Amino acid sequence: MTAAPTRAVSGQGRGVGCGPGSASGRARAWRAEWAKLRTVPSTWWLMFAVVGLTVLLGAAAAEGVDTDQCRTPSSCHEDTVKLSLTGVWVGQAAVAAFAVLAVAGEYGTGMVRVTLTAIPDRLRVLAAKASVVGAVTAGAALVAIAGSVLVGQFLLAGNGFTRANGYAPLSFTDGPTARAVFGSVAYLVLIALLSVGVAFLVRDTAGAVGGVLALLYAFPIAASLVSDDTWKEWLTRSAPASAGLAIQSTRDLDQLAIGPWAGLGVLALYAAGALVAGGAALWHRDA
Repeated sequence: MTAAPTRAVSGQGRGVGCGPGSASGRARAWRAEWAKLRTVPSTWWLMFAVVGLTVLLGAAAAEGVDTDQCRTPSSCHEDTVKLSLTGVWVGQAAVAAFAVLAVAGEYGTGMVRVTLTAIPDRLRVLAAKASVVGAVTAGAALVAIAGSVLVGQFLLAGNGFTRANGYAPLSFTDGPTARAVFGSVAYLVLIALLSVGVAFLVRDTAGAVGGVLALLYAFPIAASLVSDDTWKEWLTRSAPASAGLAIQSTRDLDQLAIGPWAGLGVLALYAAGALVAGGAALWHRDA
């Protein structure tokens, strides 16, 4: 290896290359990341998993309820939109695995050295990786969320959740439903960005996946085990998953521990913090 590439990889040429503000440099980095992602079979398997798990679990949740015991919305208080989107709770695990593999997989194979030799500007690498992972996740999430709502609408109607019983059909043009749908897409994109940041920080696939899943699932489990209402509410408001998933609620918003947009903001702060930490680690450490 020549002296110049070695300096770029070891961290002494981090800001050189195509020019920090160069549009062509950003496009080249984005194309490189997209080429890597689309040629890895695991990318598409995991995106199919995101769609399949989200839709199937949402369908199971919708099929499991009916109006036999509560014929009217006032007596049932069933949030049919949130019910249809239950599958996001499992689909997020596939999103986390996909995003971590997109980063940590390169560290495992040593491909990261080639990447940083070709594009010495490390923050550009981080931005390109995050934007491509986020874009792919957004596409799969939109299919998964729209599919969940459509399947849920069909199944719920068969279980008595009809206009005749006081339940309006789910509609993407309804304000709360649209917020839950597009907010859920944003939720999964933020999970992907959080995972990218953690992967750059940890640089190990198993460790990064384990860390992200612990963040997503350990907090809600802890909240369910706590008997003190104050601590339970604090854990719910502070956890990235339970706070972020408040965006799916369309009924009884005054009973939530945190509001829909505020909850998504909590998750956004986690994602931003992870990207900053991951970027700092990428900048200061050798590949």
